[in-house]
Order: sequence, then C-alpha cells, then structure tokens
Amino acid sequence: MARINLLPWREAERHQRRQEFAVAGGIALGIVLLSALGVHFWMEGRIGIQEERNKFLDEQIGQLNRQIKEIQVLEETKAKLLARMNIIQQLQQSRPEVVRLFDQLVTAIPEGVFLVKLDQTGRNIVLEGRAQSNARVSAFMRNVEGSAWLGNPHLLLIENKDKTGTGFSHFRMSFDQIRPTADANAQPPS
Repeated sequence: MARINLLPWREAERHQRRQEFAVAGGIALGIVLLSALGVHFWMEGRIGIQEERNKFLDEQIGQLNRQIKEIQVLEETKAKLLARMNIIQQLQQSRPEVVRLFDQLVTAIPEGVFLVKLDQTGRNIVLEGRAQSNARVSAFMRNVEGSAWLGNPHLLLIENKDKTGTGFSHFRMSFDQIRPTADANAQPPS
C-alpha cells in the first residue's frame, strides 16, 4: 500500500528555510559587524599613528624654531660685533690721520693767524680763529687748498677788526680732511 505523509511537510520546510535564512542573516550580520569593528579599530589605529607623527613633527618644528631664534640672536650678535670691529678698524686707520691733521694745520697756518676753536665731525672740520688781516685768512685758505691732506675750504664768517674792537679779524671756516691717493702718500726715498 501506498504511504501518504499527512504531516505538514511544506510548513516544516518553510520553517526550516526561515531558520536557515535567519542563521545565514545572523552570520552575515555578524561578519558585517565584525568587519565594521575591524575597519573602525584599524582606522582608529591609523589616526593614532598619524597623531603621533603629527606630535613628533610639532616637537621637531618647535625645536627648529628655537634653533632658528638662537641663530637669529647669534646673527644679530655677529652683526653687532662686525660693526664694532669695523668701527675699531676705522679708528685704527684714522689714528694717524689726527696727527696728519695737526701737522698739516701747523704748516698751513700763516703768521698772524691764531686758532681759538676746532670742531671735527666725521671728515669735516670747522675752525674759529683770529687773524691780523683778511689777507692772512685768504692765505690760510690757499694753504689748506694746496695741502694733500686738507681741502675744500669754505669761509663761513669773517668779522672785520674794526667791528670786533680787538685789533684782530674773527673768522670761522670749514674744510674737509682728505685721504690722498697712494701716489700723493709716496715719500721720496732718503
């Protein structure tokens, strides 16, 4: 005889498929969640590594900035020292020029001219003095013009001896101290 299965097999099969689908869905959801968590932790790790790199770079930049400031301070100190050295060198070079100036003044001042005041600003010299006549002041100016170390005389003021009441003409003149070329410096051999 034929056997007939009256059990609700379709219903059981449907139920089994639903269970298998739910298990497969749960497994897929678990895999997706695990993948998402893995990607999240991986990204967090990458972000942490990049933050550490950034922190390291910030520290290095800070050190470099401090070194740059130190270098700038050293450059300023160097510039100040070089400026001082240049001034000292100029003073060393100009030391004999003061002697030359007075030597040339002695030879340029004619008889009857007396100096009262001498001011020097850089290479410009302003003299005040007394002279027995205006002609002696003119001779003094010609002597300054003819000097190898002095030049460009300018008469700033002259008062006649009649106005001064001292018997002397009062004058003020300026001239420049000149550094002659090597040819003018050369002295004949003895």
